[in-house]
Amino acid sequence: MENPERPATVLIVEDEPGIADILRITLKYHGFTVHTAATGRQAVAAAREHRPDLVLLDVMLPDGNGWEVCRTLRAESDDLAVIFVTARDAPRDVVGGLALGGDDYITKPFGVDEVVARVHAVLRRTRRETEPADPVLRHGDLEMDETTYTVRRAGEPVDLTPTEYNLLRHLLRNAGRIVTKEQLLQHVWQYDTVVESTVVETYISYLRRKLDRLGPPLIETRRGIGYGLRALA
Repeated sequence: MENPERPATVLIVEDEPGIADILRITLKYHGFTVHTAATGRQAVAAAREHRPDLVLLDVMLPDGNGWEVCRTLRAESDDLAVIFVTARDAPRDVVGGLALGGDDYITKPFGVDEVVARVHAVLRRTRRETEPADPVLRHGDLEMDETTYTVRRAGEPVDLTPTEYNLLRHLLRNAGRIVTKEQLLQHVWQYDTVVESTVVETYISYLRRKLDRLGPPLIETRRGIGYGLRALA
């Protein structure tokens, strides 16, 4: 997780030297600590050594693919942010990357300003924040402790990715009202593009799958408007 007291560390996993150099130079210029890797094997080793806050991960690598690297990194660090960077822009690839735990998906060719903006946006979502006065958010049998970043429903732990956590937190903070898709994109993702408009539905489905196995459905859909937590009886 990003610590406001130190520069965030970014690991670039890219086998094309020209692209890797441009990203490395740009991110260093913007104050990040940067490490690079050209293969999946190097990426896993670099992540273990440097413990980055975020990984810019190419999908097509010389010794495999970024999907497998993401699975390995996620298994070793739940709070590591991952942004896929790839020429594969089919909707199924985007959804597949997010389903694996990716926090964002950038397609090539890209502008370096866009990459920097996306990195900042993801780190804002996933960094640890100052401890609030009342750290526990509650809605029925659902509890979120913002000091330990844990979620429980009916006393059972719920394992969430950083993006799932931030989405649920925003719904909890707005319990009793419907939050529009545009508001979720602004407050949870910090940007709004055509691709990201489908991300809300995708992550709502992830939350439902994890929460509804422990009790009655909690998340309400207001068709054409947005989402909210169901009113308590």
